[in-house]
This record gives sequence, structure tokens and C-alpha cells, in this order.
Amino acid sequence: MEFIGILCLILISTTIGSHISRRLGIPAVIGQLLVGVLLGQAGLNWVKPDILVHDFSEIGVILLMFLAGLESDLSLLKKYFRPGMFVALLGIIFPVVFGWLTGEAFQVSGNEAIFFGIILAATSVSISVEVLKELNVVNTKEGSTILGASVVDDILVVLVLSFSLSFLTGEASSNASLPLVLIEQLVYFVFIFLLVKWIAPFLLSFAEKVYANSSIIIVSLVICLGMSYVADLVGLSSVIGAFFAGIAVSQTKVKVEVYHNVEALGYAVFIPVFFVSVGLEVDFSDFGEQLLFISILTLVAILTKLLGGYFGAQIAGFSQHSSLMVGAGMISRGEMALIILQIGQQSQLIEPQYYSPLVIVILLSTLISPLVLKYFTKKVYDV
Repeated sequence: MEFIGILCLILISTTIGSHISRRLGIPAVIGQLLVGVLLGQAGLNWVKPDILVHDFSEIGVILLMFLAGLESDLSLLKKYFRPGMFVALLGIIFPVVFGWLTGEAFQVSGNEAIFFGIILAATSVSISVEVLKELNVVNTKEGSTILGASVVDDILVVLVLSFSLSFLTGEASSNASLPLVLIEQLVYFVFIFLLVKWIAPFLLSFAEKVYANSSIIIVSLVICLGMSYVADLVGLSSVIGAFFAGIAVSQTKVKVEVYHNVEALGYAVFIPVFFVSVGLEVDFSDFGEQLLFISILTLVAILTKLLGGYFGAQIAGFSQHSSLMVGAGMISRGEMALIILQIGQQSQLIEPQYYSPLVIVILLSTLISPLVLKYFTKKVYDV
């Protein structure tokens, strides 16, 4: 029963943390993460990251990625494919390369340095969307390109993550032969195509005819959890399965109904536990020694996304100020980077001494991104 009390504490605290964050004009995710820092070893030490917290956190991250897939608007990808592809590609290449080089400069092991780059490659455009809505520029070519690029970015980062986990963790060589692992993963991605095209629409159409409460939501969750489980079986991360399950369901007519119900379930219970669990692991004991590393990596995190988006938009024919606005819209890391960081920690690709600095880098880039985006948007539009 102790966990029930801990869960109540987490849910009440994260609700208050989200409210305060919103009132201060900063993303709610930051408030929830800081609640984890406060309740964990770096603060009051009231909550330990035990097995039940871990299990709820796992479900939370799966639902979060399922929702990310549901939000992916493939029609935007088709409409703004060319600029979106250039922005997303350079917005991934720059952070991966310079994140890796920064890790190498601080004498981090090769695999861990590469994973630094993958963490920096993630984009959480939801925060940028809030700024674009506030300034009433969502439907401009720059706003639409940011949204289109974010869809490409999410898909590419998930693919990079899936294949890198197999190679960087040595899973391919330890559990089976490399060709077999690659074949299993290839079959899995073929199945994803079939799921998006035929299987998910058929199952959800069937669910609409079933006389049972919430049959559509149940079938959607079975698709999500089933894809997550199979992804884990073939040596991929479970969140990869959840993300593509979300994309599959997003192509059906029940997308909105599923999104609202899963969002209510996820954000009411499981997702806050995930953000708190990230904060629970933060330790400030070596903060003074890591200040230089945090400062440089934060600068790298901001500049690589800004310049990657800038050069991508320039190639697509955007003006200088418009290109800077697009680049600024890709800076925020937020949830996606935290998910990749958590996966890196669980896969032992991130050493404990780098976990807290990376959380701080993600926090800082997320806080700074709206300010940079507002600045460059005002250079393009009179808002």
C-alpha cells in the first residue's frame, strides 16, 4: 500500500508543478521534472525509484510515444516534404556529429559520445507550436515547415535510435548473429507498413462493431502495447513500437477519439510518473565540476539545431530571417530527448555521472527555445 501513497504524492505534486510552470509561462513538463528532482535524492529524498515507480514510468513513456505517433500529421509531411526533409536531416546530422565531437573532447567513450549526439538530435516541437499559436503564425510557410520537419525529425530519430541500440549495446553480437538481428528488425518494419496500411484500419473498424464498452480504446491500446512488446523482442526499444503504433492509428477515422481517451489516461496517471522518475535520478553532488560540460553542451544543443534548421531552410529557398525562424523552432528538446536519455541509461549507454548534466542541458534548451523563436519570428512578422 506504500506505493499508493507515493502515487498520490506524485500526482498531487505534478499537478501543482504543472500549474506553477504554466503560470510562469514555461512548459508544464519542466514543472513535473523539477517535482521529481525535489522529491528525489537531490532534494527531500521522499521517493525512491523502486520497481513500481519504474513499471508505471515504462507504461507512461510508451503512452507518451503512442500519443506522439497519433499527433504526427503525415499530410503535413506530404505538403512540406522538401523543406521539411532538408530541415529535419540537417537538424539531425549537426547535433549527432557535434554532440559526438563534444563527448570526445571531454574524453567520453565512443559509444556514449555518439549517444550524446542522438539525444541532442531529438526535437519536441509542441513547445514551439505554443509560441507559434501565441504569435498567430502557425499557418505561415515557416510555421508549417517547422511542423512538417518535426514529423520527419521524429521518424528519423526513432529509426536512428532503433538501429543504434542494436549496435552500440552490442546486442546484435551477444544475443544472435548480426544478420539474424537485422532480418528480424527488417521484418518488424515491414509489419509496421502492413499495420499502417491494412491491419490497424481493419482491427479498429471491427472494434466499432463490437458491443463492449471502450472497445476502440482497448483495441488501440492492444496495438500499442503489442507493438511495444514485439519491438523489445527483436532488439529494438519498446517506445519505437509505441510510436509507429500511434502513426498507424492516426491514419484511421477514430484517431481523435483514441487520442483524447489515451491522453486522459496517460496524463492522469502514468506520464507524470515518467517525468518524476527522470528527476528522481538527478544528483547535484558533482555539479560544480560539471559546470563547464553543461555550459558547452547546452551551447552545442542550441546552435546545432538552430544552424541545422537554418541551412536546411536556406537550401529549400527560404530567406535568411525565415530560415533562422525555422531553425529556432527546432531547438526545443522536451519529452523526446528525456525519453532517449532514459533509454540510454537503461541500456547502460549513459554513465551515471553524465545523467544529471544531460537532464540539465535538456531543461535549459527547452527553456531557452521559446525566447529564441519569439526573437526570430519578430524579425519576419510584425507581431
